[in-house]
Amino acid sequence: MPSFLDFEKPIAELQGRIDELRETASDGNLDLSADIMRLQAKSDKLLKDTFARLTPWQKTQVARHPERPHFKDYAAALFEEFMPLAGDRAFGDDQAILGGFATFRGRKIMVLGHEKGDDTASRLRHNFGMGKPEGYRKAIRLVELADRFGLPIVTLVDTSGAFPGIQAEERGQAEAIARSTEACLNAGVPIVSAIVGEGGSGGAVALAAGNRVLMFEHAIYSVISPEGCASILWRTADKAAEAAEAMRITAQDLKAFGVIDTIVPEPLGGAHRDRAVAIDALGDALTDALDSLVPLSPVELRKERQAKFLKMGRL
Repeated sequence: MPSFLDFEKPIAELQGRIDELRETASDGNLDLSADIMRLQAKSDKLLKDTFARLTPWQKTQVARHPERPHFKDYAAALFEEFMPLAGDRAFGDDQAILGGFATFRGRKIMVLGHEKGDDTASRLRHNFGMGKPEGYRKAIRLVELADRFGLPIVTLVDTSGAFPGIQAEERGQAEAIARSTEACLNAGVPIVSAIVGEGGSGGAVALAAGNRVLMFEHAIYSVISPEGCASILWRTADKAAEAAEAMRITAQDLKAFGVIDTIVPEPLGGAHRDRAVAIDALGDALTDALDSLVPLSPVELRKERQAKFLKMGRL
């Protein structure tokens, strides 16, 4: 049973009543199947109605749900023969950004992306998906390696932003992010990027400068978090919901603006409710995107990619 978000409380209450009835009926003395079916139908309708009209702030909460699939889940389910590569050959290895060689549905690729972790220990180890300079320099190394061997690149973006600590600034965070973005733009191989949860700030763009940018239905993608925006504009994070509305951070808005190319559907209630279905949907979208890019030459890939990003924001 998934954990429920604040706006899902009415659904949680119904589900709780259903669980109580099932427990009562488990001893076999009472037949409560009709009541259970009625409440389940009501719960399913309420879930469908709720997710049909999510606000940007509610989508932000869904995108951050701790039970959503993470990089390691996609690596296990979608990519065969995954061989992780470590280190930036300069400082160390950043566990917030993972990557390596893999086989994707019969195609040799390079895959890299953010890993947030799924429990306290792993979240600390992966720094909650917030990359440090050595993480982005590792990404540069892998992108250039893929380019050298002619391997298509898949990137999975899920970060609230690059790590903002003093140590990261001392080691050249901004420069590392800029050069990672540059490496993606200059690569002569197909790059397909997918925003699978949060796409926050330059920490996301550094891995998302692809020929095709996919985005899950309830993911978000923005230059700053709603809380950060609210803290700047209103001096309080309490206005985060208003900021999320104004920033147009949803997949639907970004598709209309031409920032992303494809919206990947999620199971009803979000990717965390049925990970297998969500992962398969992403796999199909990645396949379609790669198939459309493989015939292009390195020169065509670079020109298309650069033109895509240069036209953003132009009237």
